[in-house]
Amino acid sequence: MKTLAIDTSTMMATCAVLEDNKLLGEYSINQEMTHSENLVPMIKEMLDNLNLNISDIDIYGVAIGPGSFTGLRIGMATIKSFAHVFDKPIIGISTLEGLAFNLTFSGVIVPMIDARRNRVYTGIYRWEKGRLKNILKPCIMEMEELLKLLNENYDSIMINGNGTHLHRSKILERLGSKVEIAPVGVCECRASSIAELSFLKRDEKNKDNYYNLTPDYLRESQAQRELKRKESGN
Repeated sequence: MKTLAIDTSTMMATCAVLEDNKLLGEYSINQEMTHSENLVPMIKEMLDNLNLNISDIDIYGVAIGPGSFTGLRIGMATIKSFAHVFDKPIIGISTLEGLAFNLTFSGVIVPMIDARRNRVYTGIYRWEKGRLKNILKPCIMEMEELLKLLNENYDSIMINGNGTHLHRSKILERLGSKVEIAPVGVCECRASSIAELSFLKRDEKNKDNYYNLTPDYLRESQAQRELKRKESGN
């Protein structure tokens, strides 16, 4: 069973193909091009190099957010189109869960995605009996609030995600020896993690389909907030 997964939640565009529990290929690129320019060519090049057609895919996986509103819309539209055309299952996976899944760590794992204005999208995860458990559900938090929560409740922490780069000094200053920062190769979004999670969750997520699957923004877009502000007269 072949799974194609993508993650366009951040500046990192990444796609991967998994065959059962074997990774066949993964492409990732972090550059100023928009995902609308590079995503489909990346997928095509990867499949061509694997001598696969898009019709050979059995399951489509996609990171549903949180993250970049535009990036999520592009990724979601792309993968839903594939699933619709070939009438194949589609699985939505939290970007934060995908980031946490990158890591094997005995303490708590805290992925952080930049949400601007000194905030991050985050959650808290821990491995228990070979399964990744979600302790704090995905949310948006002020950095100070998150660091206070971590400092007061946990002694062994590993963090990853693009929020790590932006707040590195503050994290190390506030958490000290309690925290480790993930290596570069597992600090960014990886489609291979989304693919494996999609494969593992294919039965429990069977209600997802290309009609009802939507991004999980965790907050309204700026356009939606502006519209509500104008409607309220503020």
